[in-house]
Amino acid sequence: MPSAKFQEFMELAIGSSHLSAVAGVVADLDVSDVGGEPVISLVHSALESLEEDRVLESKALSQSALDISWEKLNSGYWKDVPHTWRTLYSYSAVANSLAQVAEEDHRSALRTCDLGLLMGAPLRESYLPRLAACLANYLRETSPGPVPSPSSMPCNSVADFQCRGLPVKRVDCPSLRAFESSYMREQTPVIISGAIDHWPALTSRRWSIAYLKESAGNRTVPIEIGSRYTDESWSQKLMTISSFIDAISQGGGAVGKGDADDSASILYLAQHQLFDQLPELRADICIPDYCCLSDEEDSDPIVNAWIGPCGTVSPLHHDPYHNVFAQVVGTKLIRLYSPAYSDMLYPHDSVMLNNTSQVDCEHPDLQRFPKFAEAPFWECVVGPGDLLYIPPKFWHYVRSLAVSFSVSFWWK
Repeated sequence: MPSAKFQEFMELAIGSSHLSAVAGVVADLDVSDVGGEPVISLVHSALESLEEDRVLESKALSQSALDISWEKLNSGYWKDVPHTWRTLYSYSAVANSLAQVAEEDHRSALRTCDLGLLMGAPLRESYLPRLAACLANYLRETSPGPVPSPSSMPCNSVADFQCRGLPVKRVDCPSLRAFESSYMREQTPVIISGAIDHWPALTSRRWSIAYLKESAGNRTVPIEIGSRYTDESWSQKLMTISSFIDAISQGGGAVGKGDADDSASILYLAQHQLFDQLPELRADICIPDYCCLSDEEDSDPIVNAWIGPCGTVSPLHHDPYHNVFAQVVGTKLIRLYSPAYSDMLYPHDSVMLNNTSQVDCEHPDLQRFPKFAEAPFWECVVGPGDLLYIPPKFWHYVRSLAVSFSVSFWWK
């Protein structure tokens, strides 16, 4: 007989105390385009077994479904993976995490949910985000952990910063019309003050490493390992936010001044759609009004989180989007180049990296890249409450000067 706690999770996450509701949804899936019927059968059987309190059998069946789906997700380029396999992975994660909840292995269940959210397709029924939120709340209430002291976090002083290029203009919360005419149309970067001062992340629920660990420490996220994504030693690893924060709060990773010999072990949560995975953190921010100037009607911006210690680097690169870059915690040095000078920035030849410069921006090899010294640039430091507008195709280099939380909003 399932425990009362299991029934509570079912009601909150599934909206029913009967697993037949989920099994019915799974049975109706059309997976003939990829031959996914064996996975459907495994998931359906796993749910039936769990309904009949055969927990170990359910866990084994759903794990088999996860393993098959995982293999398909990792059999080629991610962009070529059929959406159906991602959907099957998500439903397999639902069944497996429910079996883990029935075993009262709540940490493993939350990790399974997060992997489903990271690797699977969004489900119309929102089973995974609801179950993950329930599990995260339960673990936070039943096993709170110590939070790191902000004083233990190393950082560099900003007082010595001197702009080496053109200064980026700073304006106070321009109107939409002024922003569009003076900066978007003119393709001119600008720092905007006063536009996000009302965010809870900057006021009532002020973000810090302690807040992030307390509110989301048990969640699993992808972490970059290495000073730059262009380095051969660069890699990625799945970690809980708690483990990630512990590592950077203890000085884990390189915490330098952008030196070429910085350690390759620096950790960075970079370009991750964290707020889709953790809607509870989404409530701490708001989409800036400037993003409504998109050419695409009824299109929300792509929202990415960037969290890391002092010394994280995004190499000089460009993106195809308008970018409003919000700095929430800490400070970052940002250098910007107009796309008119792309030839002087020596993009990589490979298709995968042709939006990225070969030049180490702060330590250029001018014998290999002599034209780089001739390219004019803007340079600035952004701090808490600043918005930086980066026009499409503008090259930008970013280095954190302290422990830093940033949010980027991309739109076309």
